[in-house]
Amino acid sequence: MFAANGLPVSLFSGRANAALAERIAEAYGKQLGQVTIRNFADGEVYVRYEESIRGADLFIIQSTPPPAETWMELLLMIDAARRASATRITAVIPYFGYARQDRKDQPRVPITARLLANMLTTAGVDRVLTMDLHASQIQGFFDIPVDHLYGSTVFEKFFEMQPMENLVVVAPDVGASKVARAYAKRLGADLALIDKRRPEANIAEVMNIIGEVDGRNCLLIDDMVDTGGTLCSAAKALREAGALDIQAFCTHPLLSGPALERIEDSELSRLIVTDTVPLKQSSSKIHVISVAPLFADAIHRIFADESISTLFVE
Repeated sequence: MFAANGLPVSLFSGRANAALAERIAEAYGKQLGQVTIRNFADGEVYVRYEESIRGADLFIIQSTPPPAETWMELLLMIDAARRASATRITAVIPYFGYARQDRKDQPRVPITARLLANMLTTAGVDRVLTMDLHASQIQGFFDIPVDHLYGSTVFEKFFEMQPMENLVVVAPDVGASKVARAYAKRLGADLALIDKRRPEANIAEVMNIIGEVDGRNCLLIDDMVDTGGTLCSAAKALREAGALDIQAFCTHPLLSGPALERIEDSELSRLIVTDTVPLKQSSSKIHVISVAPLFADAIHRIFADESISTLFVE
């Protein structure tokens, strides 16, 4: 299969989310290329492409959740591809790790998202394709093209099949308000906002609910769920304010530490997530929808030098 510019198209995957890479390749109609990735006895990562990629339009699919080795693996794959004379290298990063460290909000802390953008460029990547960055301005850290997809694209299709009546879209914090507003507009729903204070990292304290949720069905919206503290405390506050059915949609299910236990014990009836990050454990309350067709479509449009802006839902 060839792109509009005549270059052969090659898809390769790292180890962080191989199942999603397989689904993307299947949706695109092409097999993943052969690459060997393993660790030496001391943990050092080794990468080798097992087929020629000279002149290829190369797409490397690798989410970057913890541990940080996922980033090292991606950087080594990019460097190896550049040294093997791939013509264009696109890093497909469904989940962009370290995106929460996008500003210097305290003394003596790094801006890690900027550091990683620099490392990707230095390694030799030509383009980045990602989804639901924690902060959209991270795109400005790059001096190369960044295509930013939105999980709302796949969620909207899911919602059409399983709509919620009498709906209020709720932002669990101020940072999620812009995204929640976009969801509310597209779903024809009202909007509410939870004003919270975070005493320390991974600990959220709900303060006030701005908007009418009494007797309404609520849909919490956020880009990721980590320990589940924000979502579960928000769901509790909504229930105490008179909300009926409470569901949530979060693109990236990191689900660290006590997250699964919290979700199981929470007021949430369902948490809808995507497969940008592989689930560590299953739960009767968690429903996964795949972003593979969306990524496959975006990759095809990049191959063919076509616009992918029609895929964006902000």
